[in-house]
Amino acid sequence: MELKKLRDKIDLVDYEILKLINQRMEFVLRLKKLKNTITDPERELEIYQNIKGFSSHLLKSEVSESIFQEIIKESKRIQESNLKVIGFQGEHGAYSEIAALTYDSSFIPIPCLDFVEVFDGIKNNQLDSGIVPVENSLEGPIAQVTALLIETDLKIVGEINIPIHHCLLALKDTDYRDIRVVYSHPQALSQCHNFIVRNKLEPVPYYDTAGAAKMLAREQIRSAAVIANNLCAKLYNLEVIKENIEDHESNITRFVILTSEASKSTGNKCSIIFSTRHEAGALFKILKTFSDSSINLTRIESRPIRNDPGRYAFLLDFQGSDSDKKVKDVIEKIKNEVIMFKFMGCYKEYRR
Repeated sequence: MELKKLRDKIDLVDYEILKLINQRMEFVLRLKKLKNTITDPERELEIYQNIKGFSSHLLKSEVSESIFQEIIKESKRIQESNLKVIGFQGEHGAYSEIAALTYDSSFIPIPCLDFVEVFDGIKNNQLDSGIVPVENSLEGPIAQVTALLIETDLKIVGEINIPIHHCLLALKDTDYRDIRVVYSHPQALSQCHNFIVRNKLEPVPYYDTAGAAKMLAREQIRSAAVIANNLCAKLYNLEVIKENIEDHESNITRFVILTSEASKSTGNKCSIIFSTRHEAGALFKILKTFSDSSINLTRIESRPIRNDPGRYAFLLDFQGSDSDKKVKDVIEKIKNEVIMFKFMGCYKEYRR
């Protein structure tokens, strides 16, 4: 038993080492966007000097240096590769990462602390693109993302809808009868309310579903489980206790892809943001313009403008291409009727 315990601890350390190396490579990819050359001899010398100082009496400095020679070599190879980097909010295994890879499997997903970091990462050229959720079929719009879209100059170049299926995950070899507490994002806990009550579990909110899975793997809490997805089970070496534990099957989240430049391909769906004058019938005039032109609206949402109390911005999605004369004419009419207008982009509509 003692031998197995020690080997399990070694396996966990190996897992953490590889995870940290992967995280380092993600920072390397972001760093590539901020410098002119791949090779930087002064920086490499600084790294090796740091490694010598960090080495303990158990691990010889020359061994540490040889390890990092390989890491730096791989870092250069990755920076020289023409990889498409996309930012998402959350930890690896988040539904946003699944959406990104479903949209384009060649993407290299980079986790970001929050939605602001996704937007800023694109603006400062550390990320080629970003993916953010805009609405959920059960919970409605994602308020923070909506607020950021109103303020940004980024463009929407794509969308994807993915079904959200929650699983109960626990440490391997856990007896499900010993589970007392379940961690997850508040929205996931809400969406699995019936399962939680039925199994007499104590729900504990956590900042992120994937973050909860990461925490459980790190803390090794035998009496706890998390609500996350199948990918998290694979990434964090957890066991799937029960699949599809959500209360409603029709749980779908819509994500949009953001970049600093508008899409060059022809789209069939457009997104705009505008603010009307504070007068009776102002919004009705805009909506009637679409109706008169037989353009189908797929979403309309209002949101207070944070830096201008009392004013509202409207986010509107509609079917059509900005290359069509009918759409162009409607956009020009709207511009003349509103006090603020932004064309967020024309992109291909996702169809199930």
